[in-house]
Amino acid sequence: MKGSLIILSFFGIGLLGGYFDLFPNWLLNDDLTTYALYVLMLLVGISIGSDKGAFSVLRKMNFKVVLVPLTVIFGSLAGTAVVALFLNDITIQQAMAVGSGFGYYSLSSIFISKISGQELGVIALLSNIFREIFTLLAVPLLVRFFGKLAGIASGGATSMDTTLPVIVKFTGKDYGIIAIFSGIILTVLVPVLVTLILEF
Repeated sequence: MKGSLIILSFFGIGLLGGYFDLFPNWLLNDDLTTYALYVLMLLVGISIGSDKGAFSVLRKMNFKVVLVPLTVIFGSLAGTAVVALFLNDITIQQAMAVGSGFGYYSLSSIFISKISGQELGVIALLSNIFREIFTLLAVPLLVRFFGKLAGIASGGATSMDTTLPVIVKFTGKDYGIIAIFSGIILTVLVPVLVTLILEF
């Protein structure tokens, strides 16, 4: 949770600094966002590629484990589509794009900002940060009332890293392996799904 609060604090500082014109104009250059995206994609690739244990786990897994990330994808997209029906200022397509961040706020918000503008990018950032914070706080209750996979589903892409410790604590190491697998799949699919949803 500490990491999420730090990210949220930096976002707040940037928001206030931009509103009160406290930063130099060169920071407003859109190319900086693009370069940040390239760096993020590189780091994501390095993170996944260097995790040899994760790849060995995948080889041992039963095919049914694929249903976990698929269910998260379906649930997230269907849920955001339903919510969009009650909102006037956001379309179903935009809501589903936000939902397809699966908690990966940094990467999804940059993609969405580049394709659909800063306003939707901010919505994606905050929505996915809230998803991560909710998971960190609610996993014990989710596991108790909905089963061990509920915590993994709530964590989405973050189940492979930031929410993994709390998931393992309340579900066990075996479910931790499933969480890593699901998180990796969702992390890889975030840029693909966001782009497909917004551009087609």
